[in-house]
Amino acid sequence: MQKTLTFLAPLALAACLALPVAAQDTPDLSTVVATVNGKDITLGHMIVARASLPEQYQQLPDDVLFKGLLDQLIQQTALADTFTGTLPARVTLSLENEKRSLTAGEVVEGVMRNGVSDEDIAAAYAEQYLNAEPEAEFNASHILVETEEAAKAIVEELAAGADFAAVAREKSTGPSGPGGGSLGWFGKGMMVPEFETAVIDMEVGAISAPVQTQFGWHVIKLNETRETGAPELEAVREELELQIAQIKVQAKIEEITAAANVDRAASEGIDPAVIKNLDWLE
Repeated sequence: MQKTLTFLAPLALAACLALPVAAQDTPDLSTVVATVNGKDITLGHMIVARASLPEQYQQLPDDVLFKGLLDQLIQQTALADTFTGTLPARVTLSLENEKRSLTAGEVVEGVMRNGVSDEDIAAAYAEQYLNAEPEAEFNASHILVETEEAAKAIVEELAAGADFAAVAREKSTGPSGPGGGSLGWFGKGMMVPEFETAVIDMEVGAISAPVQTQFGWHVIKLNETRETGAPELEAVREELELQIAQIKVQAKIEEITAAANVDRAASEGIDPAVIKNLDWLE
């Protein structure tokens, strides 16, 4: 998809300021910035060349980037002008692939430009959030030690009235120890299975028997539980818009491809490994 071409108007204006012409809100892309052996290099060429650069180069100062790109395009034009003979297959095939890709991207852009309606967003929101079953979340603390014996001793200490957070700060080897063992809120799938199973089976305020996981032995206290509610629509609007747009694009791709007259018979019997050999394009 030609996404890089959708944000070029500000750049075009900035580049235009570097030219000996008046700045305009909408620059003339056919403005000639240089000629090489009678061949024009235009502002449009400059904009497209800049858009294809890696991000770190796009952050260069405008004057530096403008001069660098113009020098590059001049050099490329001069070099290309000296070429004689027939272009190798890898060049002509690359040009065909690039044209195919960019043209297909324009079709996809057309689908994207149709936008996503409020009705689509409302339906997706209802399906994903309003109609979904609420899920349980847990707020727990734990004390992590290396051996079962140490964990049992901590259980006895807590049963005798010791403060859980104080014991965690003193004896827990886990990163949550300095914070009193607090793990905050978490949902299903966020903890290792043995830990999660123990928490699910606990009552609020209870302290577990020692629980072994790959990290060691845990003594767990379940502080609170709650059920997750649906987020506000505006909080997930952009996410839903992207999902819906992707679905529409994929549906259009499948629709157009299904309607096309496609014959794959010629590909049968070809060794798939053949596409790794670039030498054959020389």
